Amino acid sequence: MKVSSKRRFVVLAVFGVIGLIFIISLFRLQVLDPTYKQYATNNVLREVTQYPARGLVFDRNGKLLVYNKTAYDLLITPREVTKFDTTLFCNLLDISIEDLDVGIKKATKYSPYKPSILIKQISPERFAVLKEQLYKFQGFRTQSRTLREYSTTAAAHALGYVGEVSNRDIKKDKYYKSGDYIGVSGIEKTYEKQLRGVKGVKKNLVDVHNRLQGSYRDGKEDIPAQIGKNITSTLDLDLQLYAEQLFQNKKGSVVAIEPATGEVLAIVSAPTYDPGLLVGRVRGKNYSKLLADTLKPLFNRSLQAKYPPGSTFKPMNVLIGLQEHAINTNSRFTCSGKDSRPIRCTHNHVTPTNVVQAIRESCNAFLWNTFRAIINNSKTSAEGFNAWHDYVASFGVGQNISSDFSNGLKGDLPTEADYNKIYGKGHWNALTVRSLAIGQGELGVTPLQMANYGAILANRGYYFKPHIIKEIENDTISQSFKIKHEVQIDKKYFEPVIEGMSQTVHNTNLVYTSKIPKIEMCGKTGTVENNHGSDHSVFVAFAPRENPEIAIFVYVENGVWGSRYAAPMASLMVERYLTDSISTRRKYIEKRMIDANLLNPIQPK
Repeated sequence: MKVSSKRRFVVLAVFGVIGLIFIISLFRLQVLDPTYKQYATNNVLREVTQYPARGLVFDRNGKLLVYNKTAYDLLITPREVTKFDTTLFCNLLDISIEDLDVGIKKATKYSPYKPSILIKQISPERFAVLKEQLYKFQGFRTQSRTLREYSTTAAAHALGYVGEVSNRDIKKDKYYKSGDYIGVSGIEKTYEKQLRGVKGVKKNLVDVHNRLQGSYRDGKEDIPAQIGKNITSTLDLDLQLYAEQLFQNKKGSVVAIEPATGEVLAIVSAPTYDPGLLVGRVRGKNYSKLLADTLKPLFNRSLQAKYPPGSTFKPMNVLIGLQEHAINTNSRFTCSGKDSRPIRCTHNHVTPTNVVQAIRESCNAFLWNTFRAIINNSKTSAEGFNAWHDYVASFGVGQNISSDFSNGLKGDLPTEADYNKIYGKGHWNALTVRSLAIGQGELGVTPLQMANYGAILANRGYYFKPHIIKEIENDTISQSFKIKHEVQIDKKYFEPVIEGMSQTVHNTNLVYTSKIPKIEMCGKTGTVENNHGSDHSVFVAFAPRENPEIAIFVYVENGVWGSRYAAPMASLMVERYLTDSISTRRKYIEKRMIDANLLNPIQPK
């Protein structure tokens, strides 16, 4: 009997302790902890993504190129939507009822319970009107984001644009969700991680009627968005705008580089487009129009066009010939007799020519004999060609020379394997591939590569990888841009070549259109054969001769001769960059270049 009473007491005590624990826990949860108190009042937690503003982009002198403007997305949670005035709704948002129906069906298919974007990128002006009426539409809410805005219409290809993420982007980087935006091209793409910032989260409480009740836990669990880093580009906005003005109504490209650093001062692909066209709700419509344009304004010629360099390539072949001792500064070849075959000169000039004269006069006979001597300088033509190939490759031809330009092409630099495939091993020689002597044939270079070639000539044998970023806020640029890349040519061989380039500008007909007062510019013209219309006008140059500040390459499609458009346009850009103006006596040349319309076949060239 006593044992039974004792056992009963123990059991009651155990249950009493357990009950006390439950009572204390319930008191803590329901009274002391505000979290559960909030849930107890039928409030619902809603997380709202806070989109950071993208970093700003400036030119090298601190001039603003790209900034942000506020826009809004309208989100829908299908299960919360009640009957509403669709006509008023569509009028407020400037959409059709059909578009609304499609949007709601798409959102419902995605999830009846989760919010998804119904209307993207609503302007601040339209949002202000919508906000006053939004209480009439249950199940709809807005979120803010930023869109890109541009200070000018310049540098569209260089800056790039932002677009909605694809499924591939989302799979590649978990940072992105459906409806997010990402850099698609240019600086926006290459420096996406620096520019995009970091998304934040704001936690709100809404009641069962979807009405905002305030911040969850007074914002203690909110994560603020981190604004993207500002970027200073290497571009000179004034030079960029001037280059685009010169290239209006023309097709082609110009790239200008600071030789001492590899910084890109201007990079133009013409025809270009207004970058503002690819922003906001009109982006899709405008993109389709640009894509359908027969002039291909979206095609970035400065990085993706593989042009034959023509005679602008001749200084490189002369340098290779000197380095290989296939020729020397006293070597001379005549433009008549056997030396002139099979590549003859296209105009009369002094003959025979030496190195300086050959570059000045763009002597085909001299370059053919130089190229043949290079190829025949080894036991077999293939060995000689491979030696030539390696020299050319050291100038950056046939490779992507910079990580700053993600969509840049390598160009075409033929190999022994290519010619073996075409002609058969042992069945080709210098004569077979003779077009390479004058920058034609299978060669294909991008304007960026050729501007870098101009920088190599300016530096007498080295270059820094071309790049378009000068500084990143609270970050560093790639150290690879500070590495000096030496070509396989001794410095001493550059001087006679540079003298020939100087005489090209100052001792030929170029003196009337391309000589810059008080500045010694060294350059080489090129006329590239075109089987589909007028020949192309090409020019590579740098200035001043000593301590060069700018190297430039200009390619004007259907410009006929190098001296007609490319050389004068390059000289104007160089003068503008070095002196901030154009001399009075050269104003007529400037006007002629700006007014020239090479897109209209009826107008005289």
